Amino acid sequence: MVVNVRSLGLTGLSGYEVNVECFLSGGLPAFDVVGLPDAAVREARERVRAAVKNCGGKFPVSRITVNLAPANQRKEGTVYDLPIALGILCAAEELPALPEDAAFIGELSLSGLVRGVYGVLPMALHASRCGIRKLFVPMENAAEATLADGVEVYGVETLDQLMAHLRGDCPIAPAVKWTPSPADAEAVPDFADVMGQENVKRALEIASAGGHNILLVGSPGSGKSMLARRLPSILPDMTREESLQTTEIYSVAGLTSARHPLITHRPFRSPHHTASPVSLSGGGSIPRPGEISLAHNGILFLDELPEFDKAALETLRQPLEDGALTITRVSGSLTLPSRFMLVCAMNPCRCGWYGHPSGRCTCSGAQVENYMRRISGPLLDRIDMHIEVPSVDYESMRRRETPENSAAVRARVNAAREIQKRRFEGTSVSCNAYMTAPMIGQYCVLDAAGEKLMQNAFDRLGLTGRSHDRILRMARTIADLEGSESITAAHLAEAIQYRSNNILK
Repeated sequence: MVVNVRSLGLTGLSGYEVNVECFLSGGLPAFDVVGLPDAAVREARERVRAAVKNCGGKFPVSRITVNLAPANQRKEGTVYDLPIALGILCAAEELPALPEDAAFIGELSLSGLVRGVYGVLPMALHASRCGIRKLFVPMENAAEATLADGVEVYGVETLDQLMAHLRGDCPIAPAVKWTPSPADAEAVPDFADVMGQENVKRALEIASAGGHNILLVGSPGSGKSMLARRLPSILPDMTREESLQTTEIYSVAGLTSARHPLITHRPFRSPHHTASPVSLSGGGSIPRPGEISLAHNGILFLDELPEFDKAALETLRQPLEDGALTITRVSGSLTLPSRFMLVCAMNPCRCGWYGHPSGRCTCSGAQVENYMRRISGPLLDRIDMHIEVPSVDYESMRRRETPENSAAVRARVNAAREIQKRRFEGTSVSCNAYMTAPMIGQYCVLDAAGEKLMQNAFDRLGLTGRSHDRILRMARTIADLEGSESITAAHLAEAIQYRSNNILK
């Protein structure tokens, strides 16, 4: 008799259903797993045998064949340990028939403990779509699995506990749906800590309100990194859909926690400048998300931008334009969502003091130019705002007045995002930075004065078509912050100044 056990697998960021077929036959004792298993799946034979025996079960002495269907898709990881063990026990008549609407996932220890696995949320979301109504997962992953609607989740601690539940001896209670609480909120640095730099704070507010990419250029100690690390405190609230999208990525990467499984705050990723192209874009023999995808719906902060490897920086070009990153390997292609806000910081030269009032810069003109050439023109063109961060003067450091806190700025940012949410309702666009060309033509109409100003700026600054559109998107955001239906010349002028930083010339 062949026993079928429903389970789930993972390909990229998506779950898919796997049928674990178990067959016992006569002949010399053997245990074969087929269906394109990787090494971790093949090693399940030893884990399952030891776990069943240590949980008081009777492991059959016969020829065991386990097929993981669909057999033409490679199976990876330890997620199939639990369904393989149940299939064998059912085939040996140690357990009654399993419910047809139930699926099982989990890794087994030799003692029978059920250990957590990666990617539970994408698998649980697929389970709700394919008619699975009961999902048995490791207790460690139960809170995460409850984020999927339409599925009753059961957290399993040991194999013998699950066996007792299936026999009806000691039922397992369904897991309670996890919901965030105010106590789970993480403390983030506040803009009130930053003295001075009001112009830069204004630029960061605009960037947050519209989702625009921003580059901060300034001498050491001017506050570039300090400002960037406080940016999450003014970002708009995440929607439920954005939280689930981001959590799926973190689940596959193994970065979710049992205590707080749902990502409710926009991620802030800050890789070191020694990061390789693969660590940024993702990939590997088993493709996994990189820093670019882990920053989805949040911020990717690149400090000391010119020090990054040129090949690593160039991997940013496609996701900045398309909001997605495609990784191609011999085994196939994987497309990862990568809609993030790029925030960069850099010194104006190698020594860091070019243009500083103290005149302490020791770099020649050629050295400054070579330092700037480390960043390609196409990448700079994709960064909406080029902001000079001046050194803080002594009077600003005296703290005579308390700067505006992040809560006040965030309220304005949320108000602007609400306007954009209503504007783009029914589309895949979430903020001004992602407006398509037709949307720009519809929502970024200029009056006569604005058209003349835009034309002068286009000719004087040598703008490209891409930078022209990015200026219009910024102007739309500035108008939204002021609650204006139309873009005025003042809104446009402010947007243009954020693209005309002389230090990058």
